[in-house]
Amino acid sequence: MGVGAVAALLGMALPAVAQERLDSVQVWGDRQSDDPGSVATLDAEAVFEVHADHPAEILNRLPGVNVQMNSGQEHLIAIRSPVLTGGAGQGSFLILENGVPTRSPAFGNVNSLLEPHHEVASAIEVVRGPGSAKYGSNAVHGLINVILPEVGQGSEAVASYGTLGRWRGDVTLDEGEHWLAALSLQKDLGWRDDTGLDQQKLTLMSDWTLGTWDTTAWLTASNLNQETAGFIQGKDAYKDEDIAKSNPNPEAYRDAWSARAGARLSRELAGGELALTPYAHIQAMTFAQHFLPNGGVEKNGSAGGGLMARYERAASDALTWRIGADVDVASGWLKEIQPEPFGFFPGDTRFPQGKHYDYTVDTLMGALWGELDYALTEDVRVVAGLRAEAHEYDYSTDVAPGINGRFNVPADRTDNFELLTPKLGVIWSVTDAVDLYANYARGQRAPQASDLYRLQSRQVAGQVKEETLDSVEIGARGSALADRLIYDVSAYWMDKENFFFRDSDGLNVTDGSTAHKGVEVTAAFELTPVLSLSGAASWSDQTYTFDRIVGSGTETIRDGNKIDTAPEWLANVSLDWQATEAVKLSLNVDHVGEYYVDPANTTIYSGHTVLGARGSWAFSDTAEVFLIVRNLTDERYADRADLAFGNDRYFPGEPLNATLGMRKRF
Repeated sequence: MGVGAVAALLGMALPAVAQERLDSVQVWGDRQSDDPGSVATLDAEAVFEVHADHPAEILNRLPGVNVQMNSGQEHLIAIRSPVLTGGAGQGSFLILENGVPTRSPAFGNVNSLLEPHHEVASAIEVVRGPGSAKYGSNAVHGLINVILPEVGQGSEAVASYGTLGRWRGDVTLDEGEHWLAALSLQKDLGWRDDTGLDQQKLTLMSDWTLGTWDTTAWLTASNLNQETAGFIQGKDAYKDEDIAKSNPNPEAYRDAWSARAGARLSRELAGGELALTPYAHIQAMTFAQHFLPNGGVEKNGSAGGGLMARYERAASDALTWRIGADVDVASGWLKEIQPEPFGFFPGDTRFPQGKHYDYTVDTLMGALWGELDYALTEDVRVVAGLRAEAHEYDYSTDVAPGINGRFNVPADRTDNFELLTPKLGVIWSVTDAVDLYANYARGQRAPQASDLYRLQSRQVAGQVKEETLDSVEIGARGSALADRLIYDVSAYWMDKENFFFRDSDGLNVTDGSTAHKGVEVTAAFELTPVLSLSGAASWSDQTYTFDRIVGSGTETIRDGNKIDTAPEWLANVSLDWQATEAVKLSLNVDHVGEYYVDPANTTIYSGHTVLGARGSWAFSDTAEVFLIVRNLTDERYADRADLAFGNDRYFPGEPLNATLGMRKRF
């Protein structure tokens, strides 16, 4: 298959545009474009055109991805999975910046996309299913890699204002040879009551040649201060405009900051290439737990760093091998405090006032991996990999160990986990225009620190094990109709053991098991020289594969039950019209199918279909204005629906709104 066709497929854009970003994706990404497995990439122009004020707005254009917007910049992620919360939501997806994890493995965050600077990214890569041998713990259901802007692409400024009271500015100053700086500022007054936010992100990039080393270094930082809206409650409450705009938790907030630094040093060595990537990161966050009925405030933070080393060499025309070693050292802490007394009924002592947890965890991770890429024939390649990884956690508590109501504080302890993840894939170039592929991969994750040490009264320390997911997928990708049609079709089957999750009564389940299967389609079709249709559609069947009965049976899980918050259908389609060289118009349709909102499968959210539109006018070679209209028909829908503690709860979707903006290149 031609490089331009592959690039068009991965970027869901026209070949000339996507091909410009292909090289950086190969350098920073998890997989090359012609490897077996499912990967989709959004290029720099797609990032600009979507102008995502929230990462869900751009990521949900990709197959198998369902990022739910909650309040402000809060969110939950699904990639070939249900929308996951708690420790599962923290640890099942690997978030990268320039191919480097944004956090150490034990200290994830369900709102992990708050931190990367996606607003100015030169590309965003999403791998669906377990990552390659290069990445280990947390790349279970998939990974998201935000590729920072490259030096030498030029300077630009983008400013916009939205009718819901959202201001945003993105400025990139590119010196052209050695360095650039990018700054993004957003101020949102909030369309729901008491939901304003301020967010700032900064990126510094530099490119240098230091002796025989080609060096790219970067520093990124983010800060968020937001007033948070809680769930609205009541059956179909999101359909009532007044209720949707209300905020039952005006006291809720989230304050978070982070900083990351890294460098990639590469050089030729003994006929191959050696790449060293040292990195460091730090973050802290304080927020009100508005999603729990007892309230509470959580404070957490972590700091760490490490080194990723990789060596690649072509042993012959047919065989290329890669080896690598990673080490990561980190320290994290968490405090949970309940300021006010709470009980569901008089005398309810399960939620005591005061401090529930106050602990520190020091972690060490070490990994070795290898990968072989072998051409069996001119048309058939095999890629095989193996990664071995070990984790050590050293936990200490400043709260007296023991059971305190619903909360269980373990005594000081050390825990160790070992992971072994094989990968095997084959790709067959049937013709110059069509590739077939098959891929097996195992994803594993060590538990999150919060899984291990934020226990509940019914848990015993040491119960939580490594989560393991085995995945098999087959697919076809290529072009047809004289390259007017570009497509990628894949089917997958996955089984997961030791699934750790929190049920609708807020109780931890440590030993769940699930099955996942689905079909994903991505395509772009040039209808005429000025009219094109592109999009993605996903069907999945995701089920529990174990039985569990709690109390009265309201949280009964039976083998074969649908996993909650796992829509069977997802789709996003865009119709683009290049009216003239200067004017482009687009119509976008986003569909989320119905899904159960509880593990017992008692309640369904009916799903939604939301329309959007975009128009732009380039009034000079370096300047353009654009208008984005979201929720064109003013649909009443829920970004998130769930059932918790016996209540129907929703985060309502935004009403009809428009954003007017301008971009200037210089």
